Amino acid sequence: MNLPDRVDQPGAEKYSSARMFGALLRDEMAQNPNFFFFSPDETSSNKLDEIFEASDRAWAESTKPWDKYLQRDGRVIELLSENTLFATLAGHIFSGGQGAMTSYEGFFPIISSQLDQHLKFLQQSKELKWRPKYSATNLLSTSTCWRQDHNGFTHQNPTLISSLLAKPSNLVNCLFPVDDVASAAAWEFMTQTKDVVNLTTFNKTNEPRWIDINHARFQLTNGGCSVFQFASDPEPDIILVSAGDIVTKELLYAREIIKQELPDLQTRVINIAALSYQAIGTTQHKLKQQDFDDYFTTDKPIIANFHGYPETLRSILAHYADAKRLDVHGFEEQGSTTTPLDMLTRNRASRFDLAIAVFNQTNHPELVEKYQQQINENTEYIKIYGTDKY
Repeated sequence: MNLPDRVDQPGAEKYSSARMFGALLRDEMAQNPNFFFFSPDETSSNKLDEIFEASDRAWAESTKPWDKYLQRDGRVIELLSENTLFATLAGHIFSGGQGAMTSYEGFFPIISSQLDQHLKFLQQSKELKWRPKYSATNLLSTSTCWRQDHNGFTHQNPTLISSLLAKPSNLVNCLFPVDDVASAAAWEFMTQTKDVVNLTTFNKTNEPRWIDINHARFQLTNGGCSVFQFASDPEPDIILVSAGDIVTKELLYAREIIKQELPDLQTRVINIAALSYQAIGTTQHKLKQQDFDDYFTTDKPIIANFHGYPETLRSILAHYADAKRLDVHGFEEQGSTTTPLDMLTRNRASRFDLAIAVFNQTNHPELVEKYQQQINENTEYIKIYGTDKY
């Protein structure tokens, strides 16, 4: 696949990470006859349907002329039972096969207990020399809490991220590709790792492309994060941090507001691509304290925007930095079927909320009031027009 080795205008073009994963799954399916893909009834709705260019759904019953992608030898296993799908995926992997599973983020926690037992097995198997290395258990989580245009409160649940990152076995990687190119790097990582669980979270909407493939690969092999130089000043007064595609977009929009209002305030934008147990980075490439201090400084305020629950990222950052430096935003279990910006403002994760956090840090109450008013205006606007004003 032809991936860009430079992005001249970060954020100018939009692409779908889900479409990228669909193409990558198609290629994997075509090249590897022992690869199976496990999904509820959501392969197409999650925009992964390019996989059907390489394999149909497994189907043992009769078909009608209007049926699509149904064959007895299909290797796309669709069944509306996450428990059954994961059990079958695990059995396939432990039999020497390769595979991946997808689900809506809100329903992935259904397999949480099964994952606990799966991780216990992996932990114990490492103590037996005669056990082979197993292909990674790869989970693709999409249709996330941040886009609830037609679903609602029941579909908002990033719990699995928190649950997996709490496992002291250190056998879990939680990946947050920032765009479609980073998604390609994430898939490379997922297919190359052994004896771990990889949970990759992304949205199916078209989102800005920020980085090139070399940058994306660097993140996953050098401590799980990087400075976005195109949006950073050399001597920062405040550190802006993100992990996740939509929340990164909001953070970068917030920086535009901050630079517009306070052009002399120096900021540094850091993007986190991977988290593991008590660390930024993957299980094999955790960010070292010295590197953290280089990136985040040793004393500047840190304002972070996280895809999942704020406390999950806060607890990891607190292993590196004084908790008094931290102001972490993320999903706070607020909102239902609503507009994209309203979901973000209800959870204090929008561009306006992040800018307000900086204005509070720098003692500019007049700017806090100005952008709180913009939040209020958007809230009233969507009640009338059903779409965001900003």
